[in-house]
Amino acid sequence: MTSRPHTPLLDTVDIPADLRKLQPGQLRQLSDELRKEMIDAVGSTGGHLGSGLGVVELTVALHYVFDTPRDRVVWDVGHQAYPHKIITGRRDRIRTLRQAGGLSGFTKRSESEYDPFGAAHSSTSISAALGFAVANKLQGQPGKAIAVIGDGAMSAGMAYEAMNNAEQAGNRLIVILNDNDMSIAPPVGGLSAYLARMVSSSEYLGLRNLASRLTRKFSRRVHLSLEKAEEFTRGMVTGGTLFEELGFYYVGPIDGHNLDHLIPVLENVRDSEQGPILVHVVTKKGKGYAPAENSADKYHGVQTFDVITGEQKKSAGGPPAYQNVFGDTLAKLADTDERICAITAAMPSGTGVDRFAKAHPDRAFDVGIAEQHGVTFAAGLAAQGMRPFCAIYSTFLQRAFDQVVHDVAIQNLPVRFAIDRAGLVGADGATHAGSFDVTYLATLPNFVVMAAADEAELVHMTYTAALHDEGPIAFRYPRGAGVGVPLPEVPERLEIGKGRIVRQGNKVAILSLGTRLGEALKAADQLEAKGLSTTVADLRFAKPLDSELIRKLMTTHEVLVTVEEGAIGGLGAHVLTLASDEGLTDGGLKIRTMRLPDLFQDHDAPEKQYDEARLNAPHIVDTVLSALRHNSAGVEEIRA
Repeated sequence: MTSRPHTPLLDTVDIPADLRKLQPGQLRQLSDELRKEMIDAVGSTGGHLGSGLGVVELTVALHYVFDTPRDRVVWDVGHQAYPHKIITGRRDRIRTLRQAGGLSGFTKRSESEYDPFGAAHSSTSISAALGFAVANKLQGQPGKAIAVIGDGAMSAGMAYEAMNNAEQAGNRLIVILNDNDMSIAPPVGGLSAYLARMVSSSEYLGLRNLASRLTRKFSRRVHLSLEKAEEFTRGMVTGGTLFEELGFYYVGPIDGHNLDHLIPVLENVRDSEQGPILVHVVTKKGKGYAPAENSADKYHGVQTFDVITGEQKKSAGGPPAYQNVFGDTLAKLADTDERICAITAAMPSGTGVDRFAKAHPDRAFDVGIAEQHGVTFAAGLAAQGMRPFCAIYSTFLQRAFDQVVHDVAIQNLPVRFAIDRAGLVGADGATHAGSFDVTYLATLPNFVVMAAADEAELVHMTYTAALHDEGPIAFRYPRGAGVGVPLPEVPERLEIGKGRIVRQGNKVAILSLGTRLGEALKAADQLEAKGLSTTVADLRFAKPLDSELIRKLMTTHEVLVTVEEGAIGGLGAHVLTLASDEGLTDGGLKIRTMRLPDLFQDHDAPEKQYDEARLNAPHIVDTVLSALRHNSAGVEEIRA
């Protein structure tokens, strides 16, 4: 156990008001101490590391220059906000990150007044900051709105939609483009800093505005020509022509780790009457911690690690992760089917598409943080005879629901949706939980919706989806490692809409969809010990339902319980609709549905989340016994 880092200057800073009491010459030391504190904290908790390390100086500069929380700093995604949390009154809790009852791994409105907007999905910051800026303008309130957006998030169309609308905010809106892999333009040292200070200075802006007023006295054609010439010349020297065309005044690029450069530019921008303004800041992901600098992808999100060596805690050996099972299976299928291709939205390793890409690089497509485009791109591929697999996290597929409906379902195109992170996700919490995909997909005509109970089932479902050319098909699977069943050497093509009986009984029927099958079987053991003969069925399909199987179980059992790791409106709702439509409850059958609760569950260990959701074996047993007691009480009441 290493001792905490020595941070004498940081120890004097609890909130940004304390930070603003420091002299500019002290900010370098403060930044170094802040970086050490973050490394030490994340080393003990795990979480996102590289992004936060890259914005330490930027975080210090923003809170030093702007009057937060009156000035609103909106962090995109939020995983770069750990340094921000430390200097906004949460340092004493920073070692509770992503733990039960602890700090969120993202920004969260209920956590601090310095988090004006919650974020965990990308590319929302400019839209939200625009809302703050325009609200202040309309209400005559002081305060700027500053959006800090990473270059990865700039691949999403939403960022450009917001920028196209930003002119209404005037000088109330500032966008900080955190370019952390030089994908747009590299910094050019002292000259870049000089130009940034010059073009953001009040003198330059005053002259520019004077020139603009003078040119308006000329004809409109001359005025527009002179204005374009000025923008073109400045764009050639400093970059940023794209942002100028979107209505922003562009400043940069500047070195995001040089406080002597950052502070004066941000002060100029703060005091400017020009707007909206975009400041292009170039940073290095993982800055100041060699292991993270040398392996940005490996240290983007980390397990707990040794601060001295950088070695991350390795998980014990065990079953393969679901996304790897999917990626390997799809790669093998693509060996003999040239029509198979894979699409992901900036999550190649998280979805297993990276493994497919190694085998078939020409058929793997990472479209960036652009789920809407990814789905319609897949629809186009399908319409032209390819067999596209659109591998997207459940929570991110929500962003493309209109495309799923309009471009895929209505046209009945055979796009295959591999839905990763379906269900609860532990430390990532509510923003990343895949709670709603069965509900929002199984309502759509033409769709087939499957859920894998284990990794072997995932192999079968991937194969089934590959061969399904009759329309769209989706299969969901959870985050993390499989349950340890052997993987089939030869995949099986599942019959569409057919489940399987895993255990036969005659009094209680448990219908499981997906990941809770193991708990359903444990519950059956406990019920059998109480003398209650129990059937367990793995339905496999939420749509189409295996109506024949369900009808048989309803007419031969006293209690039927559905169990699913999804929100209301999923399997349980469809089973109840079937029972209602066919009058299958008229004989006294008791139906109970078990699903995720109607709330957003906070981050916690997965087993505790399942316990809170009442989706473990003891809760299944309680549900059955409660239904039987209710039934018995009703019988006695009738007899009396």
